[in-house]
Amino acid sequence: MSAEVQDYYSYDWYDNAVPTKPPKEIIPPCDPTADDRLYHICVAAVSLVVMLVLAVLARRKKVDDNLRGISGLLSPVNFLDHTQHKGLAVAVYGVLFCEIFGLGITPNPLPFVKDSPHREYWMMLALIYYPALYYPLLACGTLHSPVGYVLGSLLSWSHFGVLVWQKVDCPKTPEIYKYYALFTSLPHIACLAFLSFQYPLLLFKGLKGNGDKNTSEDLRSSYYRDYVKKILKKKKPSKSSSASSKPGLFARISDAIKSYIYTPEDAFRFPLKLAISVVVAFISLYQMAVLLISCVVPTLHIVRAGVDEDIAFLLAGFNIILSEDRQEVVRIVVYYMWCVEVCYISAMTLSCLVNLAMMMRSMVLHRDNLRGLYRGDIYNVYNCQRSIRPSRPALVCWMGFTSYQAAMVCLSMAIQTLVFFICLLFAVFLVIMPILHGQNLMLFHIIANMWPFWLMLFLSVIAQHIAAKFVFIRKVSGARDLHNRGSLFLMTYLLFPVNVLIGVLLGVWRTVITALFNIIHLGRMDLSLLNRNVEAFDPCYRCYAHYLKIEVSQSHPVMKAFCGTLLQSYGQDAGPRTRDAEEGIQLVQQEKKQNKVSSARRARGHWQLLYTLVNNPSLVGSRKHFQRQTSESFVNGTLNRSRKDGSKKEAESAGAN
Repeated sequence: MSAEVQDYYSYDWYDNAVPTKPPKEIIPPCDPTADDRLYHICVAAVSLVVMLVLAVLARRKKVDDNLRGISGLLSPVNFLDHTQHKGLAVAVYGVLFCEIFGLGITPNPLPFVKDSPHREYWMMLALIYYPALYYPLLACGTLHSPVGYVLGSLLSWSHFGVLVWQKVDCPKTPEIYKYYALFTSLPHIACLAFLSFQYPLLLFKGLKGNGDKNTSEDLRSSYYRDYVKKILKKKKPSKSSSASSKPGLFARISDAIKSYIYTPEDAFRFPLKLAISVVVAFISLYQMAVLLISCVVPTLHIVRAGVDEDIAFLLAGFNIILSEDRQEVVRIVVYYMWCVEVCYISAMTLSCLVNLAMMMRSMVLHRDNLRGLYRGDIYNVYNCQRSIRPSRPALVCWMGFTSYQAAMVCLSMAIQTLVFFICLLFAVFLVIMPILHGQNLMLFHIIANMWPFWLMLFLSVIAQHIAAKFVFIRKVSGARDLHNRGSLFLMTYLLFPVNVLIGVLLGVWRTVITALFNIIHLGRMDLSLLNRNVEAFDPCYRCYAHYLKIEVSQSHPVMKAFCGTLLQSYGQDAGPRTRDAEEGIQLVQQEKKQNKVSSARRARGHWQLLYTLVNNPSLVGSRKHFQRQTSESFVNGTLNRSRKDGSKKEAESAGAN
């Protein structure tokens, strides 16, 4: 450092420090006109009254339909049914997650208590209070009655109106960022607006008499019959399968892109539990994006706006002289901070796009895994033979699947943003900016000084590939075989030290690729981050595999279609007999005809039942006849017929001897 520069920076600014300027805008705490404490007291009382009214109504309807009685009220959503109306449950779960997500930031977890010294205890109580508060919004749609729809409309309008009122009164809050509370409340408002629209729509349909067609949990639903018709329909041979030529590059790229795009199908519907998990995952992704942006970007704006000429003296204290002109130092520092901000926003955006792509891919694999397990393809999901039956760990994993999925999305979003931000910082400040400005080329100097080492590794790899193609492999009569084995062994020995160095580089590259792959796929529970043989040690994938057991064992579409067919045939047979008994019609010829028809239907039903039970892969291991069969006799839960025939022949030959 020259003497002139030292005199220029010899300003004792530590002793003559100027007080920090206050920020331009101070956001005071805002109390909305609709007091949150009074509102929660009123809405909690109203919710309790609504539950009592629904309980009385459910008790009256218990005689007519036991499924819609008190037990139905306490279980407002059938998560295992594919024909259930999913909108109400999805919206209520979205509202609940938005409330729970903000508990760690708000100073008052419970609106009844303010400025309490024991905040952690009130937070634990809030985890119980909010599910109980929004439970009536689910219960109102349980009984499929106009009274329930009216009560649901009133509750949803109350929640929606008060929330919008509060956000209009107080759009700015002092927490984190002035508009953070407003942005995080957008999914909350959207879910409540959907409920406010859906309940009146259900009421209108119910008054017209067609309200239960789409929402009733009916085994006679056409969905199950359509599913069976599709799997039994003959598939037309596709052109791609008949062609023997290998698909081109464009076709492979197109197939790879389509594998990440979920397209709905009429013959397949997601289970309600899975639909809720997907929507809650999208909401959690939005909430984490808003949180990560609000925590960092406004702070960077404030710091960048507060940079003045004193930053030159601060850097001089660390022996960092960017320029002799203090105005130039300010411009350089502001430019660097702007680059940091751009890197952070780019990292967060990249993380959002990656998570969205992973979610779409997960939806495609969810459908494929469910279809595979429906047809008995156990090894499509599991690495060994498994019985698709309910169990204690499977039920526990099924209950927590939605919560685990939301938590994994939040965690993966934070980790991915941090890793991508660090990678972008290295790329910008060590590669891009030195190239653009022609300064601070430290990384390039290190690589340039090691050019003989890199050239040696490159030439050794090229030499091995060329020798393997032209010297050590020969083609004789259309078959390839090794040639010049002595030279091959000698070259292997001589290149052993060089290959050790190449192995170190491969190990570093493997570590980087493995880390990036695991970080990118961290939010996916349908994909194990471990090897196929040790995937049971991946807790998320283990939870997903157990979750599929409950879904498949309790909501198989073919099983429900068969049960619906039996109930429909029973109703068709019982209806004419009851009507004839009431009217006193006794005609011998009609009775004989009805008996013949009922016998034919009964026989057909028995054969359908027998065919279903014989070909059900999950029941093979339970039959007494197959208890002595070894594991080799079963492939994907189905008895290996060739193995069975072979065992019969062996038994016959042994008996002849």
